[in-house]
Amino acid sequence: MSPERIPTKRGMVGSRLSGIRRVVVKLGSGTVTDPGKGLREPTIRALAAQLSSAWTESGISFVVVSSGAIAAGRKKLGMTERPRTVALKQAAAAVGQTSLMRAYERAFEKRGRHVAQLLLTHEDFEDRDRYVNARNTLLTLLSRGIVPIVNENDTVATEEIRLEGDGGGANDHLATLVTQMIGADLLILLTDSDGLFTKDPHRHPDARRIPVVRDIDDESIRTAVGRHISAEGTGGMASKIQAARVLSASGVPVVIASGLSRRSVLDALAGKDAGTLILPRAAGKLSSRKMWIAYARHSQGTVLVDDGARKVLLEGGKSLLPAGVIGAQGRFHPGDMVSIADRRGRVFARGIARWDSEQVDRGKGKRSAEVRSLLGPETPAEVVHRDDLTILPASVTPESKKGASSR
Repeated sequence: MSPERIPTKRGMVGSRLSGIRRVVVKLGSGTVTDPGKGLREPTIRALAAQLSSAWTESGISFVVVSSGAIAAGRKKLGMTERPRTVALKQAAAAVGQTSLMRAYERAFEKRGRHVAQLLLTHEDFEDRDRYVNARNTLLTLLSRGIVPIVNENDTVATEEIRLEGDGGGANDHLATLVTQMIGADLLILLTDSDGLFTKDPHRHPDARRIPVVRDIDDESIRTAVGRHISAEGTGGMASKIQAARVLSASGVPVVIASGLSRRSVLDALAGKDAGTLILPRAAGKLSSRKMWIAYARHSQGTVLVDDGARKVLLEGGKSLLPAGVIGAQGRFHPGDMVSIADRRGRVFARGIARWDSEQVDRGKGKRSAEVRSLLGPETPAEVVHRDDLTILPASVTPESKKGASSR
C-alpha cells in the first residue's frame, strides 16, 4: 500500500499512539527562530501551553530538544549572515543559549512549570557512565514535573557544529539518542513543514502530505524526501527520515509536524491527522542498553564473519565465537564498540568487543581449544558476548547517519 493511500481515521491513528507516557519533542532552528529577527517567542509560548496542558491533564511528561542557540546569538552579535567559522558559531551559541533558555523559562513558568537545561555532546552518549548519569538526571527531572530543555553543546562540540551548521541535523540525531536514552514512547519532530510530502512542497505546488507511513524504507518514501534549505536550517527531511528509521526499527513511533501550529502536539497525541505519523516496525522497544550499543557509540572497527555465524547471530541469539570469524578491519581493543559484517562487508550488528583486533586476526576460524592454546587460557571464549551485541534492522546502521543533515 502506498503511503498516500493509507487510511487516516482518527481511531486507527489514535490506537497506534495509545499508552503514551513519555515524549521527546524536537524543534529545529527554522521553527524556533525567524530569519534575521531572532527567536520566535510566540511559537515557544504555544509549545509550552501544549506540553503543560498534556502533562497536567494526561500525565504525559516531555523532554524538549531545541535548536536555535546559534541563530539567536547572531542577532545579539549583530551578524547579518550565518557565521562561517567554528569559533564564530561557538560564540554565537554561547550568547544565544541564554536567550533561548530565558524564552523557554518564561513560557513554561507562565504555565506553572519549571525548566532545566542540559547541554550534551556525543561523548556523553559514548561513555556508559556519563550516559547513565545523563539518563538518571533526565528521569529525575521528569519525576519532579520539570521540563528538560536539551541542546547540542555547540560551544564545545566542534565536529558536530562544523558538519551541521546551526545544529539541525545534529539535533535530529540528538533527539533520537535522547528518545532511546529515556525510553520515550514517541518522538515528535517539529519543523517548518506540515509533515512528509510526496514531493518537495517548496518547489512543487501539487505535492501531497503523507499522513501515515507504515514502511519508512519504502522506495516511495525515499523518493519523496526532497532536500530544501531554509535561511536558518541546514537541510531538508533527510535526518528526520533517518531518525524515524532508527526509532521505527526500535519500536518507537515518530510524528513529523509543523512547529508553527499551535495544536500540532496536542492533535498528534489525540490521534488526529497532524503531520506525518511514522509507525514502528518492531513489535516492542529495545532495552536502553541494547539501543546504546546499536546507536550511541562510534564503531572502532569491524569484525567480518562467515555465513554460518551470521545466521546463528541473526536467528539464534548467540554470542560471536572465533570459529565463525574470517577477519578484522581497523584497530580496536577489548571494550571498544565494533561493527559486525558479513563476508561482503554488509554491517548487520554491533557489539562490545572482548578481543582486540590482533587477537581476532590470530584466532579467527579457530575452535575454543585452539584459541586457548594459541592466545592463552585467559582469553574470553567469545569475541563478542550476546549480552553485549545488538542486531541492526535492515538498512539501519549507525554509519548511514553520518551523511544526513537537516534543520
